[in-house]
Amino acid sequence: MIKKPIKELEGKDIALVAMGQSQIDYHLATTHSVTFDEVWAVNAMVGVLPNVNRAFIMDPMSRFLDTENAGNMTEMMRNRLPQITYPIYTCELDERVPSAEEFPLDALIGDLGCSYFSNTVAYAIGFALWNKVKSIQLFGVDFAYTTNVHFAEAGRACCEFWLAKCIDKGIEIAIAPRSNLLDTDVDIKNKLYGYHRLNDPVITYLKDGKILTGFWSEVEKEKQEFIGMIGREDLKFNTSPEPKEF
Repeated sequence: MIKKPIKELEGKDIALVAMGQSQIDYHLATTHSVTFDEVWAVNAMVGVLPNVNRAFIMDPMSRFLDTENAGNMTEMMRNRLPQITYPIYTCELDERVPSAEEFPLDALIGDLGCSYFSNTVAYAIGFALWNKVKSIQLFGVDFAYTTNVHFAEAGRACCEFWLAKCIDKGIEIAIAPRSNLLDTDVDIKNKLYGYHRLNDPVITYLKDGKILTGFWSEVEKEKQEFIGMIGREDLKFNTSPEPKEF
């Protein structure tokens, strides 16, 4: 088990990719030559993503190997988990999954002084904070479960709590444009409660790396910039981006 932060991770740019629909923004980014120092996969994304450096699957491996509780992900995970060679951080070792490593829970909680973890993504964000990464770009972290609203809200709250701690430590955070995390998918004119009711709403926008405020009428329609990320306005998703030469 890891007992202290991994020195090689300090100052690195991390892509954290979970299973929500906004994972498509990761694929769009990589097809447009956006690169990351490391790619971290959450749960079943281990069966999708190439070139993963670390994975976070906080359920015990037995959930996938011995039960049907993972639904239609079960067969894929049973086939994939024993083959993985990069570290899979989890709650319990299992000899059938040689790359499984115990999440450094005691060390991390001891150093960060907090034990609020209600979902796997939150563990990954806490791990990034503990390791003092430079930036985290989150894809597929969408808490929009219509069948379990309480679970969605609880998961979103926990992740946003840890993201706030990251921001406070100077870690750059970018959210996939389609994700509801940090209200990223909310129209720019509706982000500031109260001000959104004005005839001329007050908006916030990024310029030269700084967050500015202004009235909608006074600000040119500047799309929000994400760290190395492609926004929904940058592409026509119904067509393939054309190279300069064929």
